[in-house]
Amino acid sequence: MTIPTETIGSIPRPKYLQDGLAALAAGTIDQAGLDVLVDRALAETIERLAKTGSPVLTDGEQGKPSFATYPLRGGLALAADGAIIPFADGHTRQLPRLTAGPFRYGEFAVSYLNKALGLTELPVKQPVIAPSALSLLYPADGIDGYPRETFLAELADEAERDIRQCLDAGAASVQLDFTEGRLSLKLDPSGGVLADFIGLNNLVLDRFSAEERARIGVHTCPGGDLDSVHSLDVDYAGLLPKLFQLHAGAFYLQLASEPDPRRVLEIVREHSRPDQRIFVGVIDPIDPVVESPEQVRDRVLIAAEYLPLERLGTCDDCGFAPFADDTSTSRETAFAKIEARVRGTQLAAEVLGA
Repeated sequence: MTIPTETIGSIPRPKYLQDGLAALAAGTIDQAGLDVLVDRALAETIERLAKTGSPVLTDGEQGKPSFATYPLRGGLALAADGAIIPFADGHTRQLPRLTAGPFRYGEFAVSYLNKALGLTELPVKQPVIAPSALSLLYPADGIDGYPRETFLAELADEAERDIRQCLDAGAASVQLDFTEGRLSLKLDPSGGVLADFIGLNNLVLDRFSAEERARIGVHTCPGGDLDSVHSLDVDYAGLLPKLFQLHAGAFYLQLASEPDPRRVLEIVREHSRPDQRIFVGVIDPIDPVVESPEQVRDRVLIAAEYLPLERLGTCDDCGFAPFADDTSTSRETAFAKIEARVRGTQLAAEVLGA
């Protein structure tokens, strides 16, 4: 038995792709020209991830505008003044606001998956945005002629399709990005919004068989953008017991940047179920210092004190560049950190006799 280890998703885009995105915005290249650059970056990302020894790859989200907004390409009726996500350093990200129905994805994650699968023989995981995040597109004051209940029903259908297409296309697993979980407790300390998020996500997850849910995981973190976070100050203890109520087979947990990882692991041990594999974060993407394999090893060994080996995995705390314009972490640093995670996990497996 080995200890599985996986990248969360995004890898910083190379400079030529960043320049291409700026050129597209300025109108000096067209979408076809940008697509050439995306394909080049994707091929390089797949090759370099494989060279780190990663047993499971992702596409590095090279073609996504962000981890959250890829479904919004197309003809949706959107305004720019949607929900604002504040980060600890003062910068913000703003979602668009839906102004009319129906709600349909303009792009599905399987389009990214198929390109990645064509470039490697290794297993590929596909991250998708959780439906709970996209529920934030609907305005609090409603939309005339388009009730919230209708929107949520259509959102659930589209989210199911997004996941199912990836499973059917051959994804090793599908990872729901649920960074809004911890943030919800900052916006609503009563937990009501979190309960709604859990309920919506389970509405979608319950449409899959037990065998399919074993290939579906959930990632949570306190955000990670421009070297800042949005909810690290929210007590993990408020999220984790509810998180494990999600009907998923795997959980990818930010842990390396937690001030008291043992306390978190105790909560995980108490509230996670025996059929849930726990991937613990052993790499902090925001820290500019590259972790050593030995440091990763020691973090894994601590986690192994709380979780049985057959349920333990490792990951990064968060994606390295979940928004396409994020250049706060270099591409070289990201690959070095990933290699340290892979090597450190192998060292821990040797110690544990895995």
